[in-house]
Amino acid sequence: MTLTTIGYAIIGGLLPSFIWLYFLLKEDARCPEPRKMIMFAFLAGIAAVPLAIPLELYAQDHISGQLAYVTAWALIEEVLKYVMAASFILWRHAVDEAPDYVIYMVTVALGFASAENMLFLLAPLSNDLIASSFLTGDVRFLGATLLHVVASATIGFAFAFSKEFFPAKRTIAAALGLILAIALHTAFNMLIISKGTSITFAAFFLVWTTAVIFFAAFEVLKYFQYRNLPTNTC
Repeated sequence: MTLTTIGYAIIGGLLPSFIWLYFLLKEDARCPEPRKMIMFAFLAGIAAVPLAIPLELYAQDHISGQLAYVTAWALIEEVLKYVMAASFILWRHAVDEAPDYVIYMVTVALGFASAENMLFLLAPLSNDLIASSFLTGDVRFLGATLLHVVASATIGFAFAFSKEFFPAKRTIAAALGLILAIALHTAFNMLIISKGTSITFAAFFLVWTTAVIFFAAFEVLKYFQYRNLPTNTC
């Protein structure tokens, strides 16, 4: 494996996440978050991948049944993304508005997805399968990367809509958001590994339909957060 191959994998892994991150930050143009915090959240997501790999390999070797270990993989990834966000980001003073929880959870997810994409691209690039690499990148941009976005966004929304609740209720809301994230992740993975074009289409329909719902919910969240503020203030 050459440095050129690794370089292409890094670029191919980062590009889909950077594109989604660009759209996310455009949505946050009204009251932008500190760029250092965004970068920190992105790096926190990347750092979660080396923690996830050994746990996922262990689950694959010790859990029988496809549904069981696919659920275990989803649980590992969603919990680790949440733990990284909760440990390094969500308690900071910069997270002071309801939409911020969604923004930072999604940013952590994009960091995780970028590192995951790099690993998926290394094999075809190492074997000079350029066309396969482009196909892998396109599929992950449209499916897997967006899956990480919508799954982690559920946790962000749980925190956002429970911002004014008592701590106990916020904990319950976060737990429900995490459970929903794991369920979405599991459903997508079970569909995507099943054979048949119609099943694959159903997987993409699931993640894109969920994404549309969440983008609409984010607009509603921003409206209630900023409706009483003057246009040029945050």
